[in-house]
Amino acid sequence: MAQESGDLASDCQFWLQKLSGWDQACTLETQQDTCLHLPRFQEFLRQIYEALKEADPTTIMERFPTIRQLLTKTCQNPFILAYDAACHVALLWSWLLLSLHLTGPVCHTCYTKLKEPSICRDESQKIVIWCLCSLINKEPQSSAESRLNSWVRGLLLHILSAFRFDVKEVGPFTQCLGYEPADYYPGLLKNMVASLVSELREDHLNGSNTQRRMAPERLMSLSRICVPLVTLPDCQPLVEALLTYHGQGPQEVLWPELFEAINEAFLLKKISLPVAAVTSLWLRHLPSLERAVLCLFEKLVSSERHRLREIECFVKDSLLPQAACHPAVFRIVDEMFRCALLETDGAPEVLAALQLRFAFKAYFPHAPASLATVLSQLPEGLPQGCWLQRLQLISQQLREAVENQPQGSRGGPLRTWFLLAHFGGWADVAAEQLLRSDMDPPAALLWFLAFYHGPQEGAQQRARIMVQAEAVLRRLRELSGSARLSARDLQALGESSPGDPRSPACTQLIRQLLLTFLLWAPRGHTVVREATAFMAPTHDVTQEVIGFLDQTLYRWDQLGTGASGPGALARALLQELRAQV
Repeated sequence: MAQESGDLASDCQFWLQKLSGWDQACTLETQQDTCLHLPRFQEFLRQIYEALKEADPTTIMERFPTIRQLLTKTCQNPFILAYDAACHVALLWSWLLLSLHLTGPVCHTCYTKLKEPSICRDESQKIVIWCLCSLINKEPQSSAESRLNSWVRGLLLHILSAFRFDVKEVGPFTQCLGYEPADYYPGLLKNMVASLVSELREDHLNGSNTQRRMAPERLMSLSRICVPLVTLPDCQPLVEALLTYHGQGPQEVLWPELFEAINEAFLLKKISLPVAAVTSLWLRHLPSLERAVLCLFEKLVSSERHRLREIECFVKDSLLPQAACHPAVFRIVDEMFRCALLETDGAPEVLAALQLRFAFKAYFPHAPASLATVLSQLPEGLPQGCWLQRLQLISQQLREAVENQPQGSRGGPLRTWFLLAHFGGWADVAAEQLLRSDMDPPAALLWFLAFYHGPQEGAQQRARIMVQAEAVLRRLRELSGSARLSARDLQALGESSPGDPRSPACTQLIRQLLLTFLLWAPRGHTVVREATAFMAPTHDVTQEVIGFLDQTLYRWDQLGTGASGPGALARALLQELRAQV
């Protein structure tokens, strides 16, 4: 608490200096600075309130010696106590008229009144009132405490009674134009925004005609004015027009803080923008794109486990897949996903998001073109009878790409695996093909799964995984045709013996084979719950099984297959496991 109080006391000095500079609120510069800093100032007032409500009134002045001066100046500043949409509109009028030299039907006397915002008890007023009420001592024990109470009551009366909007002074002016006061202000704003949007779009049509284009200085000024106004609905057409406007020179013509403000409002769902505008935003301001991807990662790897349908919604709402149709955006997003997979040790949520909507058919500059092409045609685009042939082709090209890489090459097998991770649904299909086929297990499919589960394993370790997986497959086929099947039989297959230890990659691969067997083999249905309990003794393994079932059901829904028996069993089992964790 002492450290927090010290920080707040230091912040008090900063904002006290700001408030002193804002005393001349009638100038354009102070109005602009006030509006730009008000969100931060509101947050500071909230922190002050949290500290005040927990403090003993007798010690408040010792911790915050400048609090009275700060609150007094706050209550005397109309722009702070009127920080709402109406204030935004008034500021927009004054800034546009003064900075952009636009003309309009506003005489000097009425314009002076129009610069003053419509006053109401908004968020700033509420927080200030909370702070003042926290300073009141209900049972004052000294004259100093009584004087403090008197001072607080005076400011409260000032806030609650002093600010009013007198329509009589502007009524005659607006009525002579055929407007009621309540209709004039938004109407004027819409007309000004429409005029600016039209001018910006006309600039695009003018092309290289520099004499008719908006000057870069004017564009910079306009974009700076719009920073605090991006969430105002009437200003959205202007925001979109600015985002899709490009100057003729190499230098950015818009104020950098505008991109940050728009991106933050978009991520917080305070505004809705078309894909073209969002793509332009991220292309022109790389930090905004990085922030959008990081926000998606935060949702994916939160403490709460998300289902694939929820992950799909997160990815879709982010607009990243749509924007990533642009090659430059795609490569940046794809690289961030690659880093995220490495940093999170292959977090299933990140991997699922990559496979759900980032499986694009181009823009893989470091991958063999033939491999990217063959992977990009997903199982749902092919007849089931062609799946085995396609998997063997994929495995062959993957193996060539991995084994033909020079020793110590940048990225190594992980780069090839990351390409495969975009199309990870093929791994599930490979496991099903191995278990549902009557032929001997194809070596190509065994290598494919061994690489998918252990991309960093060497050739010798991968060959050992293939041998161990093949032995499990042959035993599963024997059990499938036996008269009796017990969960203990499957438990024994899932455990490694002291004489034949398994690597983590091999253990994960065999667990996938066992789960696939339980879903597809008719005899597996009779022991599925008991066998799953043996296979998932820990929380982490249970989550892995839940992820497998969720992904399998999602893929079956996409394929329009999944047979009623296996599908119903998988859904019931998934529901039961989720209830346990």
